[in-house]
Amino acid sequence: MGIACGIVGLPNVGKSTLFNALTSNQAEAANYPFCTIDPNVGIVNVPDKRLKRLVQGYQTDREVPTTMEFVDIAGLVKGASKGEGLGNQFLGNIRACDAIAHVVRCFADDDVIHVHGAVNPLSDIEIIETELILKDTETVDKKMESLQKRIRANDKEAAADTEVLTALAAHLNSGKPARSFVRDERGSQVVRECFLLTDKPVMYIANTDERGVKDGNAMISAVRHKAIEEGAVVVPICAKIEAEIAQLDPEDREMFLVDLGMEEPGLHRVIREGYALLGLITFLTAGKKECRAWTVKKNSFAPQAAAAIHTDFEKGFIRAEVMKYADWERLGGSEQAVKDAGLYRIEGKEYVVQDGDIMYFRFNV
Repeated sequence: MGIACGIVGLPNVGKSTLFNALTSNQAEAANYPFCTIDPNVGIVNVPDKRLKRLVQGYQTDREVPTTMEFVDIAGLVKGASKGEGLGNQFLGNIRACDAIAHVVRCFADDDVIHVHGAVNPLSDIEIIETELILKDTETVDKKMESLQKRIRANDKEAAADTEVLTALAAHLNSGKPARSFVRDERGSQVVRECFLLTDKPVMYIANTDERGVKDGNAMISAVRHKAIEEGAVVVPICAKIEAEIAQLDPEDREMFLVDLGMEEPGLHRVIREGYALLGLITFLTAGKKECRAWTVKKNSFAPQAAAAIHTDFEKGFIRAEVMKYADWERLGGSEQAVKDAGLYRIEGKEYVVQDGDIMYFRFNV
């Protein structure tokens, strides 16, 4: 779908280690700033236990998960908005993403240098956010300047846009990100057209040590408190351990997770939260030939879901046959049982697809 979540943070917080574990690509991860310059892009499978259960129920060997895209963006530094540390290039890479996974270091280790000498996750978050806000302020100022000629020509639309942008500029200058700027429908359009860095949804990935994953620590708690204030999500992981888990064979991986007291790799939650952050949901198709997960944007209509399979399905859409995965599972994994219970439905073009829908499409060629 071309929808990507950018992994950002200061240098040496574990971004590339996390990216390598997510994608099993070997992006260079080293103990010095600007190890990553060009962004690394990886496609990852979205873990979904429902898909494995469908494979069992329909007795098919072909399982096709849905995917999402992560982008490993080089570490930002103080002054990035003014070009420090190749800042303009890095900020441009963030602008191309749809959501941000902000990695912050939540562990102390004398062997891993910190770009500012001391580990303070809230300070690290503030540095990154300040640079993004400064760049957005510059973007908004330029946008207002570009409207001046139209305003002088008594263009009422340009004047209305400038009113929104003036309020937005004041919001940014107060140190607040664009995503917390209250706006009406018109204001949303004006803000959207600016492609602002701080208008993107954010989740925080608290990169900690093994003990921090199990028991937490004061640094993770501080990040959680900030996230609660923003309505954001925090995912604590140990990137070093996740990288080790990713390299193991499936059987060894299960044993390793048991030893760590983990039900699944922490990366699975990172992927799922990133997927949700991008406003994505999954619908499923199931049969003897294959069971497959598909991605659509939240609030998509049935013909748009059909287009995820093939564009011709949307053009010739007639109807969708729908059952809920929860109903299928509750009724013993039997499609016939769902039909007998009257829970197998026929839906038209106005049907809004729900996460976990099992769908079959009827269409004209």
